[in-house]
Amino acid sequence: QVDVKESGGGTVQAGGSLRLSCTASGRTLGGFAMGWFRQSPGKEREFVAAISWRGGITYYGDSVKGRFTISRDTAEREDTVYLQMTSLKREDTAVYYCAAQPLTTPYVVMTTPDYDNWGQGTQVTVSS
Repeated sequence: QVDVKESGGGTVQAGGSLRLSCTASGRTLGGFAMGWFRQSPGKEREFVAAISWRGGITYYGDSVKGRFTISRDTAEREDTVYLQMTSLKREDTAVYYCAAQPLTTPYVVMTTPDYDNWGQGTQVTVSS
């Protein structure tokens, strides 16, 4: 069983910054490819960013390129992924979900919502 937990959501003014955190824990033969998605009311879940298990390979959705940065810290026992969000816009308002997929292939980035394990989501609200 894999446990995924997000934290760090909140309300921020347009132009501001916010950092989300996500931890994935559980048994795996390799490591976790991890990603962030978001969903706002009436819209489909949108890909935001993803990072490989090893090698720090990253990929971003077009709407966040140049503003968001995904990174990970594997030094601790739990694998932690961060999403640093800058120059936030009102259209970034959404529930942000973290996802984790146990893999034995280290350099895979998953950009579609085919993950088996999801967090509960954290609300990000950008006000004008």
